[in-house]
Amino acid sequence: MTLKTILHNNHKELALIIGNGINRYNSDAGINSWDAMLLELWEKHTLEDAQAIPLGISLTEFYDALDLSSQLKEKNLQKEFCDFLTGWKAKPHHHAIVNWAKNLNTPILTTNFDETLSDCLALNLHHADGQRFTDFYPWSSCFAPAPVTNVAREFAIWHINGMQRYSRSIRLGLSHYMGSVERARALIHKGNPGRLYGDNDSKIWNGENTWLHSIFNCDLLFLGLGLDTSEIFLRWLLIERAKYFKTFPERARKAWYVYAGKDISQGQLIFLKSVGCDVVKESSYDALYTDAFLPTS
Repeated sequence: MTLKTILHNNHKELALIIGNGINRYNSDAGINSWDAMLLELWEKHTLEDAQAIPLGISLTEFYDALDLSSQLKEKNLQKEFCDFLTGWKAKPHHHAIVNWAKNLNTPILTTNFDETLSDCLALNLHHADGQRFTDFYPWSSCFAPAPVTNVAREFAIWHINGMQRYSRSIRLGLSHYMGSVERARALIHKGNPGRLYGDNDSKIWNGENTWLHSIFNCDLLFLGLGLDTSEIFLRWLLIERAKYFKTFPERARKAWYVYAGKDISQGQLIFLKSVGCDVVKESSYDALYTDAFLPTS
């Protein structure tokens, strides 16, 4: 199985979930690296040298440690992190992936904060739930050619962990992620009718106008995303997704985790398989970000 065959055979009900690997591909060393950006903020705010994220602490915990250890009286770490993203430009592979998704009406969900993907098509931001919009959790907001009526079956670009233009939405620390878990749990489990686990139509629930709808109603393909133990929120969602499909097996969807480079850990493999995710290793990063999305002649 290859990425190209997955895309060809399963594109009709697919959602792409894209991580920062797409920005690091073909970039200068150290550019577009979360680690490098957090280390730079650490040195600025704590006045301590830091060459690498130490063992024994996740990226999310490191951010919270930075927040707690900062020597500056006035700070806005989320905005400072967003400032690092200024000037990021879409490259040919960004355009190829976005054009592929648009042509096949495939939603894109990204854990990235930058708007590089939406810049590829100069997409406008639409708020599906305008009256209840909050820049703290813009989960019903997406970049698209037009307002979206079916989240799981229409092309749009959704930001899972917040977007650059709304710095308060940026999810960086463990406390941020836990807030996202609480919000998602309320949408999934509370309210009747309205809870995902209700006997009502699976397309009608509290989160139907948010990117969460694609998580539970699409086949998922993970690309350029570590999905390691720092990704607490997304890993929790995959556990919830697997439990949901166990309760309603007739609603089950497929998922693939596609990667290149060094092998993933045994623990990572166990986790992905337990939540129903097939693991596929590609031969190269070119195959991952370029070859599979090029138009076939």
